[in-house]
Amino acid sequence: MQNDVLSTILNQHDIQVDGSPEKVSAYFEELVFTKSTMKEYLSKDVYGEVIECIELGKKINRDIAGHVASAMRSWAMSHGAKSYTHWFQPLTGATAEKHDSFFTPKSDGQHIEQFTGDALVQQEPDASSFPNGGIRATFEARGYTAWDPSSPAFILELKAGKVLCIPTIFISYTGEALDYKAPLLKSIHFLEKHALPIARMFDRHANRVQPTLGWEQEYFLVDERMYYARPDLVMA
Repeated sequence: MQNDVLSTILNQHDIQVDGSPEKVSAYFEELVFTKSTMKEYLSKDVYGEVIECIELGKKINRDIAGHVASAMRSWAMSHGAKSYTHWFQPLTGATAEKHDSFFTPKSDGQHIEQFTGDALVQQEPDASSFPNGGIRATFEARGYTAWDPSSPAFILELKAGKVLCIPTIFISYTGEALDYKAPLLKSIHFLEKHALPIARMFDRHANRVQPTLGWEQEYFLVDERMYYARPDLVMA
């Protein structure tokens, strides 16, 4: 059987793929709210506050968050997005989202497109829908997603349309981490706290240590027919 499959593979015609004629650099980060994009949509003072938050871990007050939210909405809508979501990684091993629309009805019967600083900073998904590690009272079922400025917002293209995705952490009503990102951020902070004094032995002006992780993994592309002809691969 394997010989027949191998013969078929060797005698098959090449598949023509119509790739994008553009250079990757022409569209790379096109749908990401990068620092350069922030510069276009934020005032100089607000931009400086956000950069200090990203690079030095300083807190952002609600007024600054309001300016950032307005800028994100304008940028996202210019790319066709009509809704936003707090995007997080619960303990299910997948991603989760809580979607809301920019469209906001007003009490006088009018309506506007709106995205506030409060909506950017925090949302309340139902934590009981995700692994939460224990028994809790009914009123503690809710969880909280909190904006993580260190990761850039981005636009996700779905069949139903484009969505502004805001990277967040996910915690329980009582403050326990219910995701993979909160522990990661704590680990990064711990490493920086203890590595910075060492870095300052070599450069007294050092004010930040940025840990990185290099993935090392090999992938092998196998023809689908050969895959099904190999029980060891199918069962692996």
